[in-house]
This record gives sequence, structure tokens and C-alpha cells, in this order.
Amino acid sequence: MTEHPVPRWADRLAHAIPFLVLPSGLWRLGLVAGSSMGMLDDAGRPAHLHGLGEHAYVLGLSLFSEAVALTAFGMVRRWGEVVPRWIPRIGGRRVAPYAAIIPATLGSLALIAIWSYGFRDAFTGNLAFISFANDASAVLMISCYAPLNLWGPALLVLTWAYYRRRTAHVDRGANPTAGLTPR
Repeated sequence: MTEHPVPRWADRLAHAIPFLVLPSGLWRLGLVAGSSMGMLDDAGRPAHLHGLGEHAYVLGLSLFSEAVALTAFGMVRRWGEVVPRWIPRIGGRRVAPYAAIIPATLGSLALIAIWSYGFRDAFTGNLAFISFANDASAVLMISCYAPLNLWGPALLVLTWAYYRRRTAHVDRGANPTAGLTPR
């Protein structure tokens, strides 16, 4: 249980975030499995990953992206308020709200910038940096990566809800109305 109730919509949004990241990871796993996913190399042949290093990188990127997406649960779970006891030295300590709010906000803004830049030409048909065997392959890749554009804004909204929940109920000591302003 969290210190203060988590709005139902925030909990649902936290559950949705990993599913925004999942399609791109699955698409990349197709590359790891040996498919070209319709991409062509400079010579117009199906493009494939080469060597263990490329396979490990793409697999690691997929797993890392999903793991980072799962950290959104920290905005709606107890471990976003109190460090789990199994963590050495700091386990059991209260998480200062801004220790979560600042990194989550910066991460949200970074995701917005990354995917805004990454998709700058995706919907104009100007995918000059990647060649595809056919339009269906390009549509599949864009469809799998498009949900990433929602990751940053979703995390930013979730961070706002965390901020409201964690800072609205400040311990005011002997005077419970001190510092309160009407809403």
C-alpha cells in the first residue's frame, strides 16, 4: 500500500507504459531471430544482423528498454516511496519525493525529444535512412515504433500524479493547516 491512494487512472497508465515499449522490442527480436524484417542493405539485399555482438546489442536494447519502462511502476507502488528492504544500506528508508520526480521528469523530456527527433520523417514517407523491400515492411516497423512517441508524455503525466500525491500531504507538525492554500 502506498502512503496516499493512487488514482485508478494513474495505476492503469503505469500498466500501459510497458505495453507502449513492447511492440518495438518484439520487432527487434525478429531481427535477432534472423529475419530482415523487410529491411534492405545498401546493395538492395535483405539486411541481417552480423555476429554475436550485434545480436547481443539488439537483444540487450530490447530488454533494457522494457526494464526502463517497468520503472514507471515506481510512480504508483510502495517501492517508489520507501526503498525496498533488500537493497543494502538504504533499504527501508523513505524516498524523498524529488529523488523520483526529477529523474522521471528529465527521463520523460528525454524520451519526448528522442522520439520526436526519431519520428521527424516517419509519416512523410521520407525514410531515406532505411530501405525496405515493400511498403508493408515499412508500415510494420513504423507501427511497432510509433507507440514510443507516447512513452515520454505518459511518464510525464504519471510523474505529475506522483508529485501531486507525494507533495500535497506535507507533514505540517502541530499546525495541520499551515501552508495550505484553497484549491
